[in-house]
Amino acid sequence: MLKKVYVWEWPVRATHWLNFLAILTLAITGFYIGAPFIQAIHQKQFIMAKFRYIHFIAAYVFAVSVIVRIYWWFMGNRYSHWDQFLPVSSERRKNLYGTAEFYCFLREHCPQAIGHTGIAGLTYFFMIILFLIEICTGFALYSQSHVGSLWSVLGGWVFVILNEGTVRLIHHCIMWIIVAFFISHMYIAWHNDVVERSGLMSSIFSGYKSIED
Repeated sequence: MLKKVYVWEWPVRATHWLNFLAILTLAITGFYIGAPFIQAIHQKQFIMAKFRYIHFIAAYVFAVSVIVRIYWWFMGNRYSHWDQFLPVSSERRKNLYGTAEFYCFLREHCPQAIGHTGIAGLTYFFMIILFLIEICTGFALYSQSHVGSLWSVLGGWVFVILNEGTVRLIHHCIMWIIVAFFISHMYIAWHNDVVERSGLMSSIFSGYKSIED
C-alpha cells in the first residue's frame, strides 16, 4: 500500500526551478557570448549587450538560489539536510553502495530512499561545488568591467590565483559539465519514476512522494 510523504519543502522546490531556469538562460546566453553567431543589421541593436545583460541577471538569480539551497542544508527537514548528501552514516553508505550496484547492473532493485539515494545525494553535493566554482569564475570575469572593492571580494580575487584565460576555460568547461548533468538527471529521474512509481517527477511540483507503507 502506498502512502504520501511530504519530502521536498517549498524552498527546495523553488530553488530547484530557479536553478533550472537560470542554468538554461546562462547556457544559451553564455554560448552566444563565447561564440557570437547573430550579426547586427544596424548599430543600435546592441545584440551582445542584451545577451550579456540577460546573462548577468540570470547569474544573480542563480547565485542567490544556490546560497539559499546551501542554507537549507542546515535549516530544512531531514530529507534536505546536509547529511543526506554526504555518506556520513552507515545507513547512507549502505544505500550509496547498493545504488551504485544497481546502476552497474549488479542488482535487480534500487535501494529504497524516501529522499535522495546515496548516489544522487553525493552527485548533488559535487554539483553544488561546481556551481560555486562557476559563480566565482563568473563574478571574476564580471569584475573586469566593474571596478570596486565589492567586485574584488565577489570574484576579482580569483585572478590572484589564475590568469584570465584559465578562468574563462574553467567557466566554459563547467558549463558543459552542468549541461551533461542536466541531461542525465532528466533521464534518471524519469526512469526511476517509471520503475519505482514513487511520483518522483510530480514530487518536485507538489513536494509529496508515494512510498510503500
